[in-house]
Amino acid sequence: MKKVKLSQKLAESGLMLALATILSVVAIAKLPYGGSITFASMLPLIIVAYRYGFGWGLLAGATYGIIQMLLGLDAVSYATSAVAAIAIIMLDYVLAFATTSLSGLFNKRENQAASLTYAALLVCVMRYVFHVISGATVWAGLSIPTADALIYSLIYNATYMLPETIITCVAAIYLGSTLNFRTPSLSMMKKSDTPKAVVAMTAVSGLLMLISAAAIVAMVFTKLQNPETGEFDITGISNVNLPVVGTIFGVALAAVLVMYFVSKSILKKQAK
Repeated sequence: MKKVKLSQKLAESGLMLALATILSVVAIAKLPYGGSITFASMLPLIIVAYRYGFGWGLLAGATYGIIQMLLGLDAVSYATSAVAAIAIIMLDYVLAFATTSLSGLFNKRENQAASLTYAALLVCVMRYVFHVISGATVWAGLSIPTADALIYSLIYNATYMLPETIITCVAAIYLGSTLNFRTPSLSMMKKSDTPKAVVAMTAVSGLLMLISAAAIVAMVFTKLQNPETGEFDITGISNVNLPVVGTIFGVALAAVLVMYFVSKSILKKQAK
């Protein structure tokens, strides 16, 4: 992409930060001890890094992390020491959301929709890793039992990061197929750039993943709340019908992969 003015970068990044913050506040579901499922709240920052590179994306992502920290100061107040407070700020906010900068490493790939989706997947996985580390260390003995803290943290953070990842990747596929992020000014992809069959399969793939994510969230979240106290109870995971959950996810994923490879084949033929 051609160089753009600093004023454009600042204005666009500011708008994306505002949009990401709004999407994070208007959450689909919130867990009692931190974490929420949103309408792809990290995607605006992923797009910023994709457009302007790793360095600029790192600045935008870290800024977003600080904003999230300010919105979640109650979490920091649970820290038992200054070191613990700093660890929470760095792991759960600054580093967790600075991962959006990794999208800048994918902006040279040929297929925009695919590269943006891979970037979104990597960002979500890395954010999950930082939350797991925080849960297994800083939060152990606070909101997470000291015994088996790592396992607890892996499961707890997966309950919101898995659906968040699916939603973010689906949104990345859709936007990557409809908008051209590689030009100084955002524009619609040319009709000739994306065959109708590919657009249709992208839409169906997104719908399948959203439906499967909604079904899994409904099946899992209803079991993670103690019916008597209303509090989060991770032991309820044993009551989840895991074979059904796995089947729903597996079927949806298999269908999406088939359509992805078919779409890739179509795009290759078009490029020849």
